[in-house]
Amino acid sequence: MSDWPLGYGRQVLAEVDSTMAEAARQATGLAGPTWICALRQTAARGRRGRAWVNPEGNFAATLVLPTSDAPEKRALRSFVAALALFDALVAVSGRVEGLTLKWPNDVLLTGGKVAGILLESIGAHLAIGIGVNLIAAPASSEVEERAVPPVSVLSALGVEIAPDAFLDVLAAAYARHEAQFMTYGFAPIREAWLARAARLGEGITARMGDREVTGTFETVDADGRIVLNTASGRQAIAAADIFF
Repeated sequence: MSDWPLGYGRQVLAEVDSTMAEAARQATGLAGPTWICALRQTAARGRRGRAWVNPEGNFAATLVLPTSDAPEKRALRSFVAALALFDALVAVSGRVEGLTLKWPNDVLLTGGKVAGILLESIGAHLAIGIGVNLIAAPASSEVEERAVPPVSVLSALGVEIAPDAFLDVLAAAYARHEAQFMTYGFAPIREAWLARAARLGEGITARMGDREVTGTFETVDADGRIVLNTASGRQAIAAADIFF
């Protein structure tokens, strides 16, 4: 706990329905940015209301961040959180090989999804939900067709770490990147994220509802949009599911 970031609250709960739901319940009563971690979730969820398989021993936490930022700036916190996750996984495993960041908010390990990020606004607060497959990953049959197959830190790296211990490492990493974001803006965050990006310069498919766009992943722009070079020209996409 000696490295716990100054000014951030810390809660570790034995059980909760979901840390995002708990964040919504507590937000207005919190004095400052606060991490809420659950050792067990009974109703975890991911992006767009999808179920998130979260067995005991995996990591589930939400950072409740007071902010007056406009929605477009709030959305950039997914890149801040992704960099913090990358650093935390390097810190606990001692290796960088195999770790990449998948737009808009996943972390990949040896080609499989090891962590996901979910952002939701709660009035004057932003909730940043993070799930990490520390000890177990869902079966491929439990994830969406064409999605990146899930992996766990334990299966891919042979490293075992308790959720509350991982929280301490992640919170310190997040505080560093958040301070950089608040001081220097998105530019250095974007540059660092792109240096770790999965499939940069390669062909990918972005799915937006019933529409799909395929092209070369060229960059992420100053607004956090993914830019694809397609047969019909460059397209900047603000929100989509990405398939390789």
